[in-house]
Amino acid sequence: MTTEVTDTLQQQLQNIIDNKTKPPGSLGALETLAIQIGLIQNTTTPAVDRPAAFIFGADHGVCAEGVNPFPQVVTEQMLANFAAGGAAMSVFCRTNDIPLTIVNMGIVNEDARWPGVLHCPVAAGTQNLRHQAAMTAEQCQQAIQCGQQLAEQAVRDGHNILLIGEMGIGNTTSASALLSALTGLPPSQTVGPGTGANAEQQALKVRVIEEALTRLSDASAQLILAEVGGFEIAAMTGVLLAAKSLNTPVLVDGFIASVAALCAERIAPGSKANWVFGHQSAEPAHRHMLEALSATPLLNLGLRLGEGSGAALAYPLVKNAVAMLNDMASFADAGISA
Repeated sequence: MTTEVTDTLQQQLQNIIDNKTKPPGSLGALETLAIQIGLIQNTTTPAVDRPAAFIFGADHGVCAEGVNPFPQVVTEQMLANFAAGGAAMSVFCRTNDIPLTIVNMGIVNEDARWPGVLHCPVAAGTQNLRHQAAMTAEQCQQAIQCGQQLAEQAVRDGHNILLIGEMGIGNTTSASALLSALTGLPPSQTVGPGTGANAEQQALKVRVIEEALTRLSDASAQLILAEVGGFEIAAMTGVLLAAKSLNTPVLVDGFIASVAALCAERIAPGSKANWVFGHQSAEPAHRHMLEALSATPLLNLGLRLGEGSGAALAYPLVKNAVAMLNDMASFADAGISA
């Protein structure tokens, strides 16, 4: 849309909301959210009744450095748990009628298969980012394209809002490295406890990232993603990049999903207008990501699980914002004096 068309549509949406049976602005951020969804879908009558959620899973070579409190095999075990419907995200999606797709982007056990899990591995996990690029440029592009293609297929299938999440032991180290590389913040400010790392492990994460950053002077965003990212982060980046051309909102989860958003925005500036940020993570550095994206999250519940859990919990707010826009009576409809 041109700026003129966008401005006109935004004013139309604002007028519709201002004429609802309530004081102007009394629904606060819900009104802003409804306008954003209308602008993304290019309509005054948006719809978010057909969601689709994706969890992308992958292993990380940096686990060899001992930066994690959990063993790497937990990635595989959690993919099995998702497949069985036993994870928190599985429960939240069932509760909110959100179809959930699990995507194996590449774990160490190349023979692992589960019913209902898409098997799309780029490789058997990434390389150790401390010593070399986590991915080749071709692997990074392959993972991005996987996310783009899944988003495109979901929209072709009639879904009108997408949710993204991830699973990957070691991916908080990748996310912190990406945040430092893309913003210039030192690793001491981007590293946090993740899934429960102690002070010694956090100090090790800082050293690992500092060494990796020496390779990234003046690198492009996509090269940075290849050097220190993960297959699941690149796949989420692909979903986020597809949102604009699909006129479809993407509901973003916390720390790891938000760094994919930061990558996507640096690759294609302006893309962030098509995303809604579900929550602010308890991971301390998440606020730096949100600030870098000028993003205001919908919830702040102290969550630090990942999986897309914060996005699933935020979905009812998006649904209610759109219902307010479409279904709430105007003053004229109700015969009430404005």
